[in-house]
Amino acid sequence: MSEPADIAAMTFEQALAELEQIVARLESGQAPLEDSIRMYERGAALKAHCETRLEAARLRVEKIVMGAGGAAGVEPAEFS
Repeated sequence: MSEPADIAAMTFEQALAELEQIVARLESGQAPLEDSIRMYERGAALKAHCETRLEAARLRVEKIVMGAGGAAGVEPAEFS
């Protein structure tokens, strides 16, 4: 991995790509223990950032589906 980027400034896609790289490195079992711990900590922060971004997107879509006045008969979008 190159220089750590500021997670808060990352897009969802950037954070997810880095998280996938971290998972691959951890799964390989080739990193020393201290590096593995550092990567795990960063991975946890990236995961939280991705979850926050996804929740914000879900709320935006729900707001669009519901409309400004909460139109009758319209149900919130479901993501599963």
